[in-house]
Amino acid sequence: MPQLGADMTAGKLLRWRKNIGDRILRGDIIADVETDKADIEIEVFTSGVIERFLVQPGEKVPVGTLLAIIQEDGKPAVAEPGHIPLVAPGLPQPVTPTLLPPVIAARPPLMERRPGRQRISPAARTLAANLGIDPGSLAGTGPEGRVTLEDVQRAEQANAAKPMPELVLDRQARMRQVIAAAMARSKREIPHYYLSTTIDMSRAMTWLTQENLKRSVEDRLVYGVLLLKAVALALHEVPELNSVWIDGKATQNSDVHVGVAVSLRGGGLVAPALHHTDRLSPGELMKNFRDLIQRARAGSLRSSELSDPTVTVTSLGEQGVETVFGIIYPPQVALVGFGRVVERPWSVAGQIVSRPVIVATLSADHRVSDGHRGGLFLAAVDRKLQEPESL
Repeated sequence: MPQLGADMTAGKLLRWRKNIGDRILRGDIIADVETDKADIEIEVFTSGVIERFLVQPGEKVPVGTLLAIIQEDGKPAVAEPGHIPLVAPGLPQPVTPTLLPPVIAARPPLMERRPGRQRISPAARTLAANLGIDPGSLAGTGPEGRVTLEDVQRAEQANAAKPMPELVLDRQARMRQVIAAAMARSKREIPHYYLSTTIDMSRAMTWLTQENLKRSVEDRLVYGVLLLKAVALALHEVPELNSVWIDGKATQNSDVHVGVAVSLRGGGLVAPALHHTDRLSPGELMKNFRDLIQRARAGSLRSSELSDPTVTVTSLGEQGVETVFGIIYPPQVALVGFGRVVERPWSVAGQIVSRPVIVATLSADHRVSDGHRGGLFLAAVDRKLQEPESL
């Protein structure tokens, strides 16, 4: 049973997606697990053949409990001297897998999907993606049945007005409890320090406008992906912020997996990872970012997306907030916050001009870094955003 975040202590196995004797490859989904925050697809990190299932669907077991045994490719079935046998004395007896029916999403479609290519405005498509609404479930009121921005807004209002099932309310209560426990632990154990800086976004926004003119409506970028990429690249310059604090010491991560804070309907949030954020082009990052938000709100995240974040980025710009100082999510040692882009007076070459600016903040663990290093990190983020063509 994987630990999908520092606040997880146990998980319930919902179903096996494979059978005993099936051949699996690294990255395959082998099971679904229920946590207090969401139902998570569990990946495997080896290739081979499934030998035994040790836990039945419906069982809730602690983190670290052995769920299954896989005979890995290239590994002998009989233990060699010095190796732990694959089937050790005292292991639970194998169980017969019970494949459960797919979990039904808590948010039902408003109507059946219409056949053929759907007509939808670009603004409506973007809003639907951000809200986790399937555009194909909407009845368009625009010309020739086109789905408009107002259609998406009405759908969200209708969904918000629907009474949520008791199961959903119970999960939200449990989610609030585990978030409370994690945040209390963070403030109790982590000596936070906080820094902020205001960044001129005029070059980044100008480049973004010009770049989007070259792209189709579906492939256009939002400025948030530039912020994510700038953070990922800045971590190369101050790598201690890309660490975890475990067993009384900090361990730097060699990969940069930026966790994106995503608010969920009805309250609560998750912060799944955008894997290898520093290696992705803005276009790839936009595609993965949109997909991650949709799946987070639909409850179909993978285990690695919850266990892999090396630093978290949160933004409340959509809510009109200009500055956000977040609480570090353990075992991470830093959290980066962004407000909304606003027009402010700005001094340029002795002249006062109006410029779009954004406030970037850093909440960091003083056991791992200090204000000097944190200041260098925010300066690096600023510098990256002044060279948007290099992101």
